[in-house]
Amino acid sequence: MSVKPLSLDEQKKMRLVCKLAAQTREYIAPYVKAGVSLIEIDKIIYDHTKTLGCEPATLGYRGYPASCCTSVNDVICHGVPDDYVLQDGDIVNVDITHKLDGFFGDTSKTFLIGNVSEDAKKIVDIAKRAMDVGIEAITPNGYTGDIGFEINKFATRNGCSTVKEIGGHGIGRVFHTEPFIPSFGKKGKGEKLIPFHCFTVEPMVNLGTDQIVEFPIKGSQHHYYKTKDKQLSAQFEHTILLTDTGYEILTVP
Repeated sequence: MSVKPLSLDEQKKMRLVCKLAAQTREYIAPYVKAGVSLIEIDKIIYDHTKTLGCEPATLGYRGYPASCCTSVNDVICHGVPDDYVLQDGDIVNVDITHKLDGFFGDTSKTFLIGNVSEDAKKIVDIAKRAMDVGIEAITPNGYTGDIGFEINKFATRNGCSTVKEIGGHGIGRVFHTEPFIPSFGKKGKGEKLIPFHCFTVEPMVNLGTDQIVEFPIKGSQHHYYKTKDKQLSAQFEHTILLTDTGYEILTVP
């Protein structure tokens, strides 16, 4: 893996675009509720992103047709906003990426809609905490396997499973780059983490099996994914800057 560390100026740009993406993530929260359609959420995100002076990075990216991804219930990721109206009891992950001054900031959150089941509460809680334990495993000159090991251990000990085929990624001057950040692995294995480089930690955690089904997105090179057993899946995501002494979570408002 060949990763060029970010300069101090580039780190400042990453901090800014990530902060703005986090602001949009928080801004959208009151609108993510029963009775609101996914396409309405997408429009609100588009407008807020532009108000902040950013571009919605997903819009037109390899043919992707929307300004965010909205993944409801058994959709794992890359769900395309459509006219589906959120209902009481749903869960929905909203994945937002901003582009500003040539740099990308990526973050997501899974929302509980109204009165939800205990299973819904469980999977959202476990996904959030799995991300947290993965981030806590990051060390300068550590390995991607350190992150994946802790995520998978936490999820499986709580009776859930992690998606293996999809995960976090390097980010900065480009939207998706090396390294791949898995939600499983072995300590000290995988790719070596490079200080002053950014990547996302975004475990996708399933209530049931880790098996997934892939579906094409019309007019796009991308696919969206659902759980094979149709049980719930949840995800949270932060963009991280690795430093020479630790790490910094950039996607905070």
